[in-house]
Amino acid sequence: MTITYRDDLIQGDEAWLAARCGLLTASEMKFVITPTLKTADNDKSRAHLWELLAQRITKYVEPQYVSDDMLRGQNDEIDAVALYHKTQSPVERVGFVTNDKFGFTIGYSPDGLVGDEGQIECKSRRARFQVQTIVEGIVPPEYMIQLQTGLLVTERKWVDFVSYSGGLPMFVLRVHPIQDVQDAIVGAAKAFEARLKECLTAYQTSSKGLFPTERRIEQEMFV
Repeated sequence: MTITYRDDLIQGDEAWLAARCGLLTASEMKFVITPTLKTADNDKSRAHLWELLAQRITKYVEPQYVSDDMLRGQNDEIDAVALYHKTQSPVERVGFVTNDKFGFTIGYSPDGLVGDEGQIECKSRRARFQVQTIVEGIVPPEYMIQLQTGLLVTERKWVDFVSYSGGLPMFVLRVHPIQDVQDAIVGAAKAFEARLKECLTAYQTSSKGLFPTERRIEQEMFV
């Protein structure tokens, strides 16, 4: 079993993309397991399978379109980490964390580490969602799989969910590992990895005798 911390990486740069190329990661585990903790078998899970398979074959991550919401989120997360660092606890930056104890590797990019036991996961939210989260006082369900996968990878004792929307109060809620959820995540990830191996074997057989090509920068498509 090996947990590896890569504090030399900057999230979003080429080296970070290369480190997570072809890996199951916490932010994308939602494509692998359903909200009811079943192994996913739908259009999104199949699309993610072919995406990771292509990355494993090519050793390359295709560029993604960066929307206005994504740009806002990047800036908000910087502000959220700074405010948490100032008002809650010191935060240590880390680029990428991996854990290979499952027979395969799962990756996670926390927004920061807190001491020896904690970490933070920051989300930029539109105002209406921030107000709802503050009133309800719970972690929105759509983030729970990512939080639990992150804890699974780092094996830390807690993660502070940080919800941020400029002009509204920052919301922080501590989340601890939930064994049943983590067991379901591992089960779904194992099934996904097995399917990936089957498809890789099929690709290797089907691609024999086909004509190789070279990638050119001008051929890249942003989607």
